[in-house]
Amino acid sequence: MEALVNPDNLVALLTLTALEIVLGVDNVIFISILAGKLPPEQQARARTIGLSLALVMRILLLFSLSWIIQLTAPLFTVLRQEISGRDLILLLGGLFLLAKATYEIHERLEGEEGHGSASVPASFASVIVQILLLDVVFSLDSVITAVGMVDELPIMVAAVIIAIGIMLVSAGTISNFVNHHPTVKMLALSFLLLIGTSLIAEGLHFHIPKGYIYFAMAFSVLVEMLNLAARRRHRPTEPVELRPTFVKDGAGSGAVARPASAIQPPRTTA
Repeated sequence: MEALVNPDNLVALLTLTALEIVLGVDNVIFISILAGKLPPEQQARARTIGLSLALVMRILLLFSLSWIIQLTAPLFTVLRQEISGRDLILLLGGLFLLAKATYEIHERLEGEEGHGSASVPASFASVIVQILLLDVVFSLDSVITAVGMVDELPIMVAAVIIAIGIMLVSAGTISNFVNHHPTVKMLALSFLLLIGTSLIAEGLHFHIPKGYIYFAMAFSVLVEMLNLAARRRHRPTEPVELRPTFVKDGAGSGAVARPASAIQPPRTTA
């Protein structure tokens, strides 16, 4: 507590907390997209478990600083490029994000409707495993950022706990907003492609300042907010629709899931 009361440490805590929230927004968005494959009654639970796993993983990594430092030691050399344990995690994590985001974009634009229905159910365990893999990548990046900014371990832990707490409170709102605005969902998936590319570049020792990446993302979000406002004003009854990954017929307790094409009539164009 004495470390947190110190004015300098308090400024560091607020700065690090804000940065952790910024770093965690893409994590929340991707968790929301993955949870969207599940039945509505399981989505909030999946988001809570996913963010709780992120909190536990980040705290464990913070208490394993010596292990994190060892991750920067070169393991082998490929084409005169030294590869460390951290580089491997970033490379694999970046490839995972590229592959997963590309698959999600394809599934929602070209995939089969109702893929997460009763015929091909999305497993709760498989979604949690994917969230866990994602947490490994983002937690490592988050912890390395924290170690580079602050020297006091209690401040790092406090910043992570506050940031994850804010994300837990706002996850439902963010998820609903993303799920109800398909263009925002596509934009979020494109952000994951950008982040995956930056992780691969970082793993190959090509440093891209995060300010450039977050400026590009913030500018894209601003443009999309203007687009949403213009769309509501000019075409309020013609929303863009993506292929849903989970569609359930709510005809009663014995309802069964079925493809969206069997529920929604085809749209006609003039």
